Amino acid sequence: MSSIPKDHPRYKSLVTREKLAEGVKEGMADPTGLISQGRGEAFDYLMGERTTEPARHAEKVAAAMLLRAENPVVCMNGNSVVLDPEGLIALAEAVPAKMEVNLFHRTPERMEKLISYMESKGAKNVLGRDPDTRIPGLNHDRALCTQEGVGSSDVIVVPIEDGDRAEALVAMGKKVISLDLNPLSRTSRMATVPISDEISRALANITAYVKELRGKDAEIDALISSYSARKTREGEIEAICGYLMSEFSKE
Repeated sequence: MSSIPKDHPRYKSLVTREKLAEGVKEGMADPTGLISQGRGEAFDYLMGERTTEPARHAEKVAAAMLLRAENPVVCMNGNSVVLDPEGLIALAEAVPAKMEVNLFHRTPERMEKLISYMESKGAKNVLGRDPDTRIPGLNHDRALCTQEGVGSSDVIVVPIEDGDRAEALVAMGKKVISLDLNPLSRTSRMATVPISDEISRALANITAYVKELRGKDAEIDALISSYSARKTREGEIEAICGYLMSEFSKE
């Protein structure tokens, strides 16, 4: 990454790609995660590589739900751990929430690498090494989880999730906060609070809102009761269309 010039107009994007490529080499990220990142980055382009207003509102609602939760959990996969371990830890500490690694391409070796890496960054009591329950309706290792964390959670943050697991978590009665740049994805359609924003921006914003909203019970309740996931996704599509047409409306 040191060879990437900091004045390059795509500096942040190139650094992100290098982080994931290195994560694949180290066995923390799965190669298919590179495809997921590329797909998400394409939507970030369409949004102007910024936090849109619908996403910002959803991030505030997410903070409100986390503050109201009895057993909030920040769930992590390979991409999220590689891309922003510090942001994940900051959010979990701010709430506070438990942290659990949950993988699609799961092996004991990869689980240990990811959990140990998070612990080396300062995370405490990361769950996932010893799964003792399953997410109903999934017949794959991605169903494996702990009862202490994902299994008994009521509000769960799932960055860069696969759609049918998000759907299965909702079917369990959980409020699912998804971080997925694609507002058209199955994950975004299934989530209780779909957030279409780049992971580092989203984590930082939610963390800031957690600190801002703490103790403001009336505002927290109003945010949650008035929220519409459908309007969020509709707003994201409008934001994309508006950004794409902005170049031509200036002529």
